Amino acid sequence: MDPLAAPVPDIEELLDSAHVVSLPLATRFRGITVREAVVFDAPLRATEFSPFAEYDDAEASTWLRAAIDFGWAEQPAVLRGRIPVNATVPAVSADDVPAILARFPGCRTAKVKVAEPSQTRDDDVARVRAVRDVMGPEGRIRVDANGGWNVDEAEHTIHELAPFDLEYVEQPCASVEELGELRARIRWMGVPIAADESVRKAADPLAVARAGAADVLVVKAQPLGGVRRALAILEQTGLPVVISSALDTSVGLAMGARLAAAVPGLAFDCGLGTAALLAADVTDDPLLPVEGAIPVRDVALSPELMSRHVADAERTAWWHERIRRCHHLLAR
Repeated sequence: MDPLAAPVPDIEELLDSAHVVSLPLATRFRGITVREAVVFDAPLRATEFSPFAEYDDAEASTWLRAAIDFGWAEQPAVLRGRIPVNATVPAVSADDVPAILARFPGCRTAKVKVAEPSQTRDDDVARVRAVRDVMGPEGRIRVDANGGWNVDEAEHTIHELAPFDLEYVEQPCASVEELGELRARIRWMGVPIAADESVRKAADPLAVARAGAADVLVVKAQPLGGVRRALAILEQTGLPVVISSALDTSVGLAMGARLAAAVPGLAFDCGLGTAALLAADVTDDPLLPVEGAIPVRDVALSPELMSRHVADAERTAWWHERIRRCHHLLAR
């Protein structure tokens, strides 16, 4: 028996506690303007299931395992009560950067999305330059390519961005092999490489650490099956970590904050301030950044907000069927 696997509730218990919501974004992000999610009014605390629509059932079932773990199982002890977070700058024009950063009061770090398929390297450079102009010389800037470059593209773009004093480059290339080659090529620049998709979407999340292909790991609680499973993986890596989110509601951010609160020696600001990118949430007291941090606490669901932002019947049925399929994979 897996000691980290919380007992899987009956499917009817899951569905009876599920609320499918459709939340508008304050700005376009990852190509979407609305974020769909399922929040559960679970026995121990509200929890979330929000894999992106394109993920298959095998991958999405790990996210459901995380939701069950957080809502139906006791969580590890916390080491801190607040988590410093970074601002997140989508692939907007340079002119829009000041307004985006204003949504993250007190944040000393900004993660900037780059390598958008419809944009150019000049767009990326202009966006990062605008972030540096707003944050000043003491601000920390990290960029996230979501695996969008090949090795040559990554090397050339990082060379152009290096003068802006990058904290690290997140997932510049898609594969572990490419990350390792790039890391060797750019070592002279002094720009660390962080791995995200190579951890959360990999069959073996430790492969990137064993290969020496990254300096930092970016970890999300939902894709790794929950707080307890993520902690067990991190204990084996020996690398510093950043705890991040996947455009979650405040419920999912509470799960991420609980993970960040349990990580010994947390050295980096975390990507858990993304409630600031939502134009609506599922709670009256969202986990928005205040003085550059969010608290570690459970989130109380708002029946009024969940009713206001309930997904339509077709999308609700789609999510319910997805939960059934993922539940079947976990329960068998």
